[in-house]
Amino acid sequence: MIYKTYIPTFPLGQFVESLVYFKGYNPEHTVDRFLPDGYTYIVFDLTDHPKYIYDNQTLKEIQSCRNVWFSGIREKFITIPSGRDSEMFIINFKIGKAYPFVEMPMNELTDCVVGGELVMTQEVLNLREKLLEIPAIEQKFIFAEQFFLNIFSKKPAANPFVDFSVDLIMNHPHQLSMQYLSDKVGYSQKHLIKIFREHVGLTPKSFLKIMRFQKALKEIETNRTARWTQIAYESGYYDQAHFINDFKDFSGFTPSQFLRQQSEFSNYIAVG
Repeated sequence: MIYKTYIPTFPLGQFVESLVYFKGYNPEHTVDRFLPDGYTYIVFDLTDHPKYIYDNQTLKEIQSCRNVWFSGIREKFITIPSGRDSEMFIINFKIGKAYPFVEMPMNELTDCVVGGELVMTQEVLNLREKLLEIPAIEQKFIFAEQFFLNIFSKKPAANPFVDFSVDLIMNHPHQLSMQYLSDKVGYSQKHLIKIFREHVGLTPKSFLKIMRFQKALKEIETNRTARWTQIAYESGYYDQAHFINDFKDFSGFTPSQFLRQQSEFSNYIAVG
């Protein structure tokens, strides 16, 4: 398997966390459950066969994705191909930083996977064709970085209030209230919710719940532990019952069931 990552330099590095290329991953399973992680992605499929999104229960195909697609921030898990026989090039946006690159508020793309050209520009299809022509992986990264700088050089502008809110939630999901966040930002809760939904795709409260889930998930994956009361407390939940309910909403499993699942990569669970 080939798996390479590239960290963009300034100024694109303000908005894009990483560029990822992988090829030759051939797991035994064919279907993964992808859990909400707070991020948005542009996915370039460098093969000619479509990829599918499956019904979470029946695993029947419900959506076909081809060439380039935009995957919005998620509140619900999604069922997707495992990556077998794939060749992918992925733009991984920093949380809250995809907004300047699309043509609509991010909350309109929450829990959605849509054609990349529908939310950005037809130019993303041209980028895919260029990526196919470039043989060296490092050159693919450099070309993609320059492409985004050229196309969007006048658009990107960070919102310091959103950035501050996102950082505060990500760094302190276990000890944060919406009133405290609103006071720190200097906005009313109503206005903060509005701009947060536009830039991130969720309300601050919903995003906070995902970050608490992610904190608990990392603890479970790192220690393979069943100390649910302690994990719940350290992750910011009121009690163990709230923790288990949220965990099941975001993953489809109770924490105990999750421990028994096959999970080669964080946030991906083999289900078929």
